[in-house]
Amino acid sequence: MSKSITAVFIFLGVLLVIAVQSLFIVPETRQVIVLRFGDPVRQYAEPGLKVKIPFLENLKIFDRRVLDVDPPPEEVILKDQKRLVVDTFARYKITNMLLFYKTLQTESQAVTRLHNLINSSVRSALGNVTLTDILTDKRSKIMTDIKDKVNVSVQRFGIEIVDVRIGRADFPNQISQSIYARMRSERDREAKEFRAQGNEEARRIRSTADKESSILLSDAERKAQIIRGEGDKEAIKIYADAYKKDPKFYAFYRSLEAYKQGLTGEGTTFVLSPDSDFFRFFDNIDGKIKK
Repeated sequence: MSKSITAVFIFLGVLLVIAVQSLFIVPETRQVIVLRFGDPVRQYAEPGLKVKIPFLENLKIFDRRVLDVDPPPEEVILKDQKRLVVDTFARYKITNMLLFYKTLQTESQAVTRLHNLINSSVRSALGNVTLTDILTDKRSKIMTDIKDKVNVSVQRFGIEIVDVRIGRADFPNQISQSIYARMRSERDREAKEFRAQGNEEARRIRSTADKESSILLSDAERKAQIIRGEGDKEAIKIYADAYKKDPKFYAFYRSLEAYKQGLTGEGTTFVLSPDSDFFRFFDNIDGKIKK
């Protein structure tokens, strides 16, 4: 009894192994070629549960999705003899997996071939355009031309190029340094011109300001002289009117002013005659000099 059960389990195990080896699932994102002794016998592009002969057939799986390829940067010469280092990227998909398998075998091999083909097409297409074309709306047409050129080359591999784009385009390092030096020289020249213009404008403004200042000062001095003259005139008139009203008091007041100004300070010495006009109010309130 035990031997029969063991045999049954062995038989079921063999059947399970055969079933596992015979059945496989094709996901939605994959496509499969069935190989028998290395030769393709069937291919499955649609998802689902599939069958193969166990131990005699094996699978080669490829991606159904759009794949990316990023070639290394390439230096190209444009139509106007400008040099650019162009970094492109592309997207492709496998449209004929049988042809793809026969020509390229693996996706890594496809990436290597696509690097060369894309860069070659980029050199060919950009060799017929100028830098201005790349920087304007003509760039879209240039990219379309590159994609068409690459598609013509990859048809024999069962591949379709979905899109090609220029990710970055720079001048080579030595040219970039030369352009930078030229731009810096140009900016320095413009800065010197601006400084010279600024200095000239500053001198003009200062000259105008000095002229206006001199005119204002001269006008102010003239007005001050006029006002002082009018003040002196008014003062003389006041003095004259006062003198006419009381000549004796005015003479006395003027003498007092002379005493105050002349007899200030210590050690003041006068060499005058006692009967001089300066001392006439000392002995006589009327200011009369005694004979």
